[in-house]
This record gives sequence, structure tokens and C-alpha cells, in this order.
Amino acid sequence: MPPYKLPQKIAARQHEITADFLHIIDRHLADIVDGRVLDMYEIRDIAEEMHIHPTHLSNTIKLTTGKAPCFFFEEKIMIIARAMLQDNRRSIADIATTLTFDPSNFTKFFKRFQGMTPKQYRESVLQEEWAKTELLTI
Repeated sequence: MPPYKLPQKIAARQHEITADFLHIIDRHLADIVDGRVLDMYEIRDIAEEMHIHPTHLSNTIKLTTGKAPCFFFEEKIMIIARAMLQDNRRSIADIATTLTFDPSNFTKFFKRFQGMTPKQYRESVLQEEWAKTELLTI
């Protein structure tokens, strides 16, 4: 018996769901950073916005990308956090609050994905920038 081939219409819908999911995450995180929204979405919130069941959303994301939905949230939060930490004028606590974390949980979250604390990351970025300017003045 030949292997089952997924109908094209179903495959296209799976990719549409994935694209919509990623678009909603981007929009939501922009709203968080700009202060228009104060609470971080959960999978059920995104599924509700998309009018599908959370389990179906999660399974579809895993099927089309090979990664859990939370991976995309965490990855995008880390991109935003690293960018925000490069601005030395903002405190780490302020960045944590903006991203809906309390400061200690933000430090734990950041360290789990970056391998260093937000403070260590900021210091390493500042050191790199300082080293580049030193090379330019030589």
C-alpha cells in the first residue's frame, strides 16, 4: 500500500495557520513593547483570536515547523530583549516590566536562553562597542 499523501488543501491550511500564528505573535509583541497591551498572550489567546482550538493550533505549529509554539514566542522575546539591553539608558528592571516579567523571572528567562544574565549581556555588548571604538582610534 503506498504511503498516505496529505491533500494539498489541508497542507496549505496548515501553512496558513502557521503564518497567521507568527504574524499574531509579531503584532502582539510590538503592542507589548509599545505599551498598548500589558499582558502577554498565551497559546489559548492566539487560538481564540484565530477561531481554532488551542490543541489544533499547537499540533499544527509542531507539524509544520517541528517546533513547539512557545519556541517562537521565546525566540522573539529574546530578540527584543537583546535589542533593548543594548540601550544603556534603560534599566534592566524597566525592560523586564515592559516585557511583562518581574525582574528576577526575566533574569532567569534570559539566562536560560542566552547563557548569561541580562547585566552580563549588557556589559559584554558595551565591551564589544568599546573595543571597536578603540580599534578605530588606533
